[in-house]
Amino acid sequence: MKRIFLLVVCVSAFALASNAQDGNGYDRGIGIRLSSGYYDLASVSYKTFISTHGALELNLGIRPHDYGDVKWATLAFSAAYQHHFPIKPVPGLQWYIGGGVSAYNSFSNKDYYRGFGLGLFPTGGVDYKFGNIPLNVSADFRPTFGLIDPYDGPDYGGWKYRSVDGGNVGVSARYTF
Repeated sequence: MKRIFLLVVCVSAFALASNAQDGNGYDRGIGIRLSSGYYDLASVSYKTFISTHGALELNLGIRPHDYGDVKWATLAFSAAYQHHFPIKPVPGLQWYIGGGVSAYNSFSNKDYYRGFGLGLFPTGGVDYKFGNIPLNVSADFRPTFGLIDPYDGPDYGGWKYRSVDGGNVGVSARYTF
C-alpha cells in the first residue's frame, strides 16, 4: 500500500511540474466532478496535461450512504491517466481513453462497513474546452473493479466482498489556466 501511495505522489508531482499543453488552449484545470459512482458522489477534480495528448486527472471526493440503520460515508481519492484524441472539425473537442486507481475509506456506525478499499478502472469520455472562456467540461465512464473492499458483514457471509461498480458515470466542469 505504501508503494501505491508513493507512486501516486510521484506521478502527481511530475504532473504538477509539467508544463505541457494539449494544443486546445489549456494546461490544467480545477473544478468539480459529479458522479453516479459508489465511492464518490461529488469530488474536487484537478486535471493537468503531462504531454501533448496525455493528461492526469486527480479527484478527491465523498459520498454519504444511508441503508436502514446503517449509515456510512466514503472518502475517496482517484488518479487516472487519459490519452486524448481530437474530434475534428470542432476545435476544443476531444475524446479520451485511459485507466486509473481509486483508493477509499468508509466510515460507519457498523464495524463491517468500515475500512479501506482499493479499485482499478478503465475510463473513456469526451472533453471540451470552450474557446472564449476559461472553462472545460467533460463526461466520462469509469467501471470500477474492487480489489479490496471493507464490507464483510453478515450479508456477505463474512468474506471480503469484491465489488464491480459498472455504472460509474461522471460529469466535470473545471476552471482552466
